[in-house]
Amino acid sequence: MKKFRKVLDGLTTSSPGGTIGSPSCGSAAGTPTAAPTPKEIDIQETLVSENFQLCKTVRHGFPYQPTALAFDPVQKILAIGSRSGGVRILGRPGVDCYCQHESGAAVLQLQFLINEGALVTACADDTLHLWNLRQRRPAVLHSLKFNRERITFCHLPFQSKWLYVGTERGNTHIVNIESFILSGYVIMWNKAIELATKTHPGPVVHLSDSPKDEGKLLIGFESGTIVQWDLRVKKADFRIYYDEAIHSVSWHHEGKQFMCSHSDGSLTLWNLRNTTKPFQVTFPHGKIQKDGRKESCKPILKVEYKTSRNSEPFVIFSGGLSYDKAGRRPTLTIMHGKAITVLEMDYPIVEFMALCETPYNNEVQEPYAVVVLLEKDLIVVDLTQSNFPVFENPYPMDIHESPVTCTAYFAECPPDIIPILYSIGAKHKKTGYSQKEWPISGGTWTLGSHTYPEIIITGHADGSIKFWDASAITLQMLYKLKTSKVFEKPKPGEGRAADLVEDDPFAIQMVSWCPKSRIFCVVGISAHIILYRFSKYDANTQIVSLEVRLPCESEDVISPSENENNPSLSEPGSHSPHHQHPASPSSGTPEGVKDSIPHLKVKDRTVRVPPGYQAELVIQLLWTDGEPPQQITSLDINSAYGLLAFGNCNGLAVVDYLQKTVLLCMSTLDLYGAADPYQRLTRSPRRNRQSTSEFCMRGLSNFYSDSKKRIRTSYQSLTELSDNQQSVDMERSKSPTSDHVNGHCTSPTSQPCSAGKPRVPMGPEGPRLTRRGPGRPPFRKAQSAACMEISLPVSHTEGYASRRAMLQQLHGVTMYSHDEHHTTAPYCWNERESRENSFSRSRSSSVSSIDRDTKEAITTLQLGESFGRKGDALPTPCLWVGTSLGVVLLIPMSIPTDQEERMEEPVTIGPSGTVMMLKGSVLRFAFLDCMGALIQSPYEVWRDPNAPEDPDRPRRRKLVNFSPSSSQDTCGEGHLAVVCSERQAKVFLMPSQSCLFVHNITESSFVLRADVVSVCNSVCLACFCANGHVMTLSLPSLRPLIDVNYLPLTDMRIARTFCFTNGGQALYLSSPTEIQRITYSQEMCDNLQEMLGELFTPIETPEAQNRGFLKGFFGGNTHTFDREELFGEAAAGKASRSLAQHIPGQVGVEGMKVAASGVVGDLARARIALDERGQRLGELEDRTAMMMTSAETFSKHAHELMLKCKDKKWYQF
Repeated sequence: MKKFRKVLDGLTTSSPGGTIGSPSCGSAAGTPTAAPTPKEIDIQETLVSENFQLCKTVRHGFPYQPTALAFDPVQKILAIGSRSGGVRILGRPGVDCYCQHESGAAVLQLQFLINEGALVTACADDTLHLWNLRQRRPAVLHSLKFNRERITFCHLPFQSKWLYVGTERGNTHIVNIESFILSGYVIMWNKAIELATKTHPGPVVHLSDSPKDEGKLLIGFESGTIVQWDLRVKKADFRIYYDEAIHSVSWHHEGKQFMCSHSDGSLTLWNLRNTTKPFQVTFPHGKIQKDGRKESCKPILKVEYKTSRNSEPFVIFSGGLSYDKAGRRPTLTIMHGKAITVLEMDYPIVEFMALCETPYNNEVQEPYAVVVLLEKDLIVVDLTQSNFPVFENPYPMDIHESPVTCTAYFAECPPDIIPILYSIGAKHKKTGYSQKEWPISGGTWTLGSHTYPEIIITGHADGSIKFWDASAITLQMLYKLKTSKVFEKPKPGEGRAADLVEDDPFAIQMVSWCPKSRIFCVVGISAHIILYRFSKYDANTQIVSLEVRLPCESEDVISPSENENNPSLSEPGSHSPHHQHPASPSSGTPEGVKDSIPHLKVKDRTVRVPPGYQAELVIQLLWTDGEPPQQITSLDINSAYGLLAFGNCNGLAVVDYLQKTVLLCMSTLDLYGAADPYQRLTRSPRRNRQSTSEFCMRGLSNFYSDSKKRIRTSYQSLTELSDNQQSVDMERSKSPTSDHVNGHCTSPTSQPCSAGKPRVPMGPEGPRLTRRGPGRPPFRKAQSAACMEISLPVSHTEGYASRRAMLQQLHGVTMYSHDEHHTTAPYCWNERESRENSFSRSRSSSVSSIDRDTKEAITTLQLGESFGRKGDALPTPCLWVGTSLGVVLLIPMSIPTDQEERMEEPVTIGPSGTVMMLKGSVLRFAFLDCMGALIQSPYEVWRDPNAPEDPDRPRRRKLVNFSPSSSQDTCGEGHLAVVCSERQAKVFLMPSQSCLFVHNITESSFVLRADVVSVCNSVCLACFCANGHVMTLSLPSLRPLIDVNYLPLTDMRIARTFCFTNGGQALYLSSPTEIQRITYSQEMCDNLQEMLGELFTPIETPEAQNRGFLKGFFGGNTHTFDREELFGEAAAGKASRSLAQHIPGQVGVEGMKVAASGVVGDLARARIALDERGQRLGELEDRTAMMMTSAETFSKHAHELMLKCKDKKWYQF
């Protein structure tokens, strides 16, 4: 009986912190577990669901895949359309608005209603949309869907409400902008051309009204036919038939001549007096060859013919270069008189537009700038200076200068960090820009009252780091750091890198930054870590290099232990010193010497470093046993401790960066000691290790590539996997670590490498996991988070591409699974692998099946004050370790407190044997005190390492420690530990390690990113799931607060770059070139209207110039043309209903709510109420006036009657 009671006691003790198979962990979401909550833990949670609302705030960066451009010369705002249906509207810095068509159809053309606060968009689904720009968040007022014809060109004359629409059939329709209804007036193609013409003229490529007479419409057809149509008499004035196809037409402002660009690289100038042949034909870039013939040239896609008062006209065009000049970059040519200037562009030109002083097409244009929209950049050229300099772009259009590979978001930064970074970054700015102000200066924007310092950090494929000021929903680059300067340039043919040439060995994988201590740490793709310190002074420094060989485990097999649901919680003492492996020395064999090398060579000489972040320490992982090291999967750094911890799928290492020594280098298996929850069966090592160059595997690169070339073989690898009959069954039973989205693995737990040996034969105990696999090659194309839209080749059956490539896609770590068919030949796609297009597959909840085909990786680390063992009375520095099998390990440390001792005495580390378990891979740790407040990690106050020495004030380290014991007097011993995995969240009470609350976040998907953030003066757990859900949980009770199906995860870019921060904000890379910021805070949503810029500002339309009597008399009177009389329903009738369908926009209650949210909405509602009250008062005043008039009239008539009857006698009536 005593024995049974002891068993019950053991179950009671272990169940609160039990494994996922225990009853406590299966409890309802957000409810306490079986362990009683201590009386002193009485936290009043203030967050409720009403504190949360999810909405997009602002989008930064260059519009991805731009297609169209428009400019309002009066409001001075610019619009850019994109292939995905987005529209970016830009004004002065701070005025940046993003709109999205619901259909997602590409934007073909944009037309501003000049100085009207409206924009017309023509989309590829043959729909016209009218956007209202007089509100901070533009909305569609009307839409018109063409059913039978395809839209090819639109033209809206200045101060006109009739839009001309050209179609693919060659017809021209007219739309009323106010009502968005089609007019009955149609210019049919067969009426526009001569009846004798037997061929169709092609689609309409140009429409414009004559500057001389608004009643004349110039229609350009693709085939080379040009027609001037008299709108009044409904017939053609003249027709031009030219041999070459037309791309664009541009008028001279007097309306007497126009210029055309053609497909043969020629420009033709036509005079209206004689339209039988062109007045002038030029080939600007076509030279005469020796045989007397002209060089064949590329098409001139667009030409603009702009006049100037004080100089020759400007002729600006794109294209037209000769074909024989292969490899020349795209050009924009500016012809000004006899001078020809050719501006070479870095990317193909999508569209350009000359900015002119006047909106009237019949006045001298006076161009002052040219906006050039490139495929990946926006350039504005100053035309007022002879050398045509470029304006400095105030928008953050260069986020994608090198593809983005990782992001980090920091809100509520120290207020002094932004000015310091900006002052240092300003010293390295480019010069040679135009001295004039940025010409796109429309809109208004003011700094809102709800702002605080925010910084976004982006890591890039070329090894560069960019710090951005993200305060007040703007984005401005502060400082750029190039990590590649730490290393020597690799010489071709030298070292291991010669075997596998890599384009981006410096690509950034992750960053860790402490804004308060200004310590910055970078993890690179070549398994290297760089530690930076910040200094305001330049210095000569010697970069220290540490080489670490993370131990690869001996080949063993893992199988579920009998007591896996109750792992041993024994607490052995600290490991003996021989477990604290330093960097392993290279073996004496020649092969060992060859292996013990890093990927990159650190500069071993003294280097001059400028002010800013200066490299202090480089840590590199070494090749081991002929295999390259696995990429680093987790990192944490603590400036107060002077420690840096990192791990990968082989193990964990801890480095003392103050003493520049390796404190701990241990395999994941050795970290458990006697507390290992798994039974591991050893295997004999492989007999023959094959050379790394004998076998190759096709890899996938996610670099910024053209749509035609989505796949690149970026590196080769070795391995030989034999096929097995069980592969299909294993694929079906995969755990969260091997789920796919559109064929890509996305679970964070898939980062470790899996076994590369043949599958172990199935025994009675079930499948076993081979724990050892060959490593990945050192270099490969950077895993660009910006370029995750790749098309995987598929076989002729439904089979998808290799799972290995999918895992590389997300994590950049080679995965070797048993279910792949491998041969010694170059890799072939396996037809038996099934295509999996959804995240929401059913997943096993058994711990032992979480990672049957992967090694156990270190997925997250956290250094901080905690209780390493159950019996600890006081908190000590601890390292919390989370693994891909859902295991949490605590490693206590002993750190000397005295400054001198800290630099001389060693730091002692020893795993405690404490083990806690969750479902799925561990993602995040956080610590709360007994009042529910977030415990910050201790840090060292920043001091400049290169500052001049002051003999009176010796430099000492100043530490700020947020120990859980600081509030012991009020709330007792201990603290709360929040642990979140990809499936589950738990709250533990330390040091008892009892599980207070547990919440199963998702069953059908898994969490990609989780963080404990501060919102509304409290804290919560924010999670982003693979199925697109964004959710928040209260702390510590883990009560669900919000769960919004925000964003279906369609590509891996979002998974790699999504990150939360304080203040209820988050961001992700919405396209390879754009950062999308969102908020999940109701308070910020309410204040968003105040923070956004105004697109429309009331401006007087400039008056037209007085043309003079003679010019007006002989040149034709443009003001007598009445479009309403011609195109209105009374004259032209109604258009066919089947031709186009009118779709009303959000002008109802919902639209009013959007336009009237926030403070501006309150003012608008007050204004409306005042207007209504004034209207009623006005009506009352009118009625009073009518009554007074009536009374006066009555009095007048009564007085007249009295006078008339005054002298009459009574008998005269």
